[in-house]
Amino acid sequence: MTASVLGFAAIQLFPWAPACAADAGSWCARVYGWTNSDFLARSADVIVDRALDIVLIVVLAVVARALLRRAIDRVVRGVANGPSRVPSVLRRNAPASLREIAAPLLSERRVQRANTIGSVLRSVTSMVVLVIASIMVMAEFGLNLAPVLASAGIVGVALGFGAQNLVRDFLSGMFMLLEDQYGVGDVVDLGVATGTVEAVGLRITTVRDVHGTVWHVRNGEIARVGNKSQGYAVAVVDVPLAHTADITQAVELAGRVAAEVAATEDVAARLLAPPEVLGVETVTVEGVTLRLTAKTQPGQQWPVQRALNAALTAAFDEAGLPRPHGAPPNGRSQP
Repeated sequence: MTASVLGFAAIQLFPWAPACAADAGSWCARVYGWTNSDFLARSADVIVDRALDIVLIVVLAVVARALLRRAIDRVVRGVANGPSRVPSVLRRNAPASLREIAAPLLSERRVQRANTIGSVLRSVTSMVVLVIASIMVMAEFGLNLAPVLASAGIVGVALGFGAQNLVRDFLSGMFMLLEDQYGVGDVVDLGVATGTVEAVGLRITTVRDVHGTVWHVRNGEIARVGNKSQGYAVAVVDVPLAHTADITQAVELAGRVAAEVAATEDVAARLLAPPEVLGVETVTVEGVTLRLTAKTQPGQQWPVQRALNAALTAAFDEAGLPRPHGAPPNGRSQP
């Protein structure tokens, strides 16, 4: 009786009320009498009839999201806590003390990469589950999803054109992390900037060059990556000599001096293999260039180059080996 009175009163007071509000005992009449909302009144029967289905969809979405995030967390923990794999070049050539130092650094880098990728995967998973659950709930209300999906497609295309650089940056950052192209502390040549990596993000990479300038490089703009700190490095020392210099004497002296430098405690800890005198590298009108190389730990080629440069310069000057007029200092540019 009360519901009938409420429905009749609603029709009399609000002639624009939905027709179902006049049905005595219906949820439409009750909700309209309580809320005076046309939308809620018309949806009342659907809400009540579909409440169980909607609750089930929400519960399944929450459970699916939790299970997926748990699976991602388990994979991330497995990768982060897995055994450290020292590169084969270190296992073959590096002393045991160096391998002990390298293992924790490699492990820390692996943990950082795994956590970053795990965070991205968790966010993507939550977004996908939310979108699917929302579409299923709207379908339960009988909404025509074709216009919604069409509008979403148009908006997606518009956003794709407008934010294509942003999307490209994120995709490039994901692949860089997955492929472990570089990490924090590596010395890299990105084409647009060269220096030490200070931060690696999904959108930008921060690099500090030798002059202290911090470069923020968009990942999508990186066409090539030269990593000078991955696996091993090579110290290259070019010694300029005049045409009148005794090359045989120079090669013998360079080999002896390089062996003495390699035997010092500071340099020996950085080397993976003894220095090698390659001989004459170039012959120009100005003079002759003698080249030495030494395989070193990643990122340790520059201290070794400086030590070899200093020792070779002093030894060649003491031996009286002539240099070309206006020859540049030994060695190469260093970051």
